[in-house]
Amino acid sequence: MSQNDSSRVIPEQERLKRLKTTASHALAVGRLAEAIQALSEATELDGSDPYLHLSMAGAYRALGNHVAALGALEQALAMEPKLFLGLLMKGSLQEREGETRSAAITYGRALAQLPHGTPLDAPTQKAVEHARKVHHRYVQELSEFVKDALEVEQGRVTDAEARRVDLFVDATLGVRRIYRQEPTDYYYPGLPAVEFHERNAFPWLAELEASTGEITEELQAVMRQSGHFTPYVSYPDGVPLDQWSDLNRSTRWSAYHFFNMGRREVENCKRCPKTTRLLERLPQPQVQGRMPAAMFSVLRARTRIPPHTGVANIRLVVHLPLIVPPGCGFRVGNVTREWKVGEAWVFDDTIEHEAWNDSDEDRVVMIFDVWNPLLSEAERRMVASVMTSIDRFNGIESVSGGNL
Repeated sequence: MSQNDSSRVIPEQERLKRLKTTASHALAVGRLAEAIQALSEATELDGSDPYLHLSMAGAYRALGNHVAALGALEQALAMEPKLFLGLLMKGSLQEREGETRSAAITYGRALAQLPHGTPLDAPTQKAVEHARKVHHRYVQELSEFVKDALEVEQGRVTDAEARRVDLFVDATLGVRRIYRQEPTDYYYPGLPAVEFHERNAFPWLAELEASTGEITEELQAVMRQSGHFTPYVSYPDGVPLDQWSDLNRSTRWSAYHFFNMGRREVENCKRCPKTTRLLERLPQPQVQGRMPAAMFSVLRARTRIPPHTGVANIRLVVHLPLIVPPGCGFRVGNVTREWKVGEAWVFDDTIEHEAWNDSDEDRVVMIFDVWNPLLSEAERRMVASVMTSIDRFNGIESVSGGNL
């Protein structure tokens, strides 16, 4: 750059700075025409700054010139399409022009860019709250419209298909988040992410539920003794605990194990022979040092299990509720359910899930894993071989800390 070019740049930078200061002051005291003039000159010097166009749009809006305001906004958004304040202002201008649906869509785009952790001034916060109301109303109306269009087909689909279509609609409209499988250790491709699986894939569920009384009798006999339940979360020192710090080595979530990391707890099984025989007839995964797992799980009063995901999507997890006071709940992905004594369910624990007991009594559920039924026998053998080979290579015999 020549000396003449350099000397010309410096005055232009100084002039741009002065014009921005002038515009800012003029806007603050309401001299809108002066602000627009300064901003116009500033954009001639630096047309690539979206905030200059945004400020000009604000000035034009304050003057009531909505057409010019929208024009300035379009220039700003062309440079930065995710400009939060620009989208918020554009939505308000569209709304004033009677373009209600366009405004709602623009508000939705603005809300998606809402800065987190940054406090908003009172006028902006008020505008955000209004944007939420307008967008929410739009989504409700759109959802009703779409579901009315599907009404003719409702009688032609199964309950499972209807639930998937409802989730598809809600996900498309942004009403519900899509949760995906996030196993901590082992991901097998091609297995669908389904929060709660349909009962007809597990013909043994009826027998399991019919045995609830016998299982509960053995549970109560064990609970009358002491020392058989151990903390479910039990990580050694030096391991990052993350969300488990509050429950690590705590009896607020404890377990009576029948099978733990593939190891049979002989004495526990002897105390509960009927429950053990039932478990032995179920399609539990067999992976040395890893699976199966089966236990009575006690969640003490006023205790929550934080959101987390399981180890591997090659297996699913079964809950059979045995003792359930009011105020207990369970969420997997988008679906929240309440346990009911004797009613089992099968879920994918590699989808984020959490549990809570807000009552003043203990909640007890029998929990165990089963093979994902979509895996063939050959796949099951190969999966087990892969997992045990990795452990042998690394010299690992078992893993502590919990696996369901």
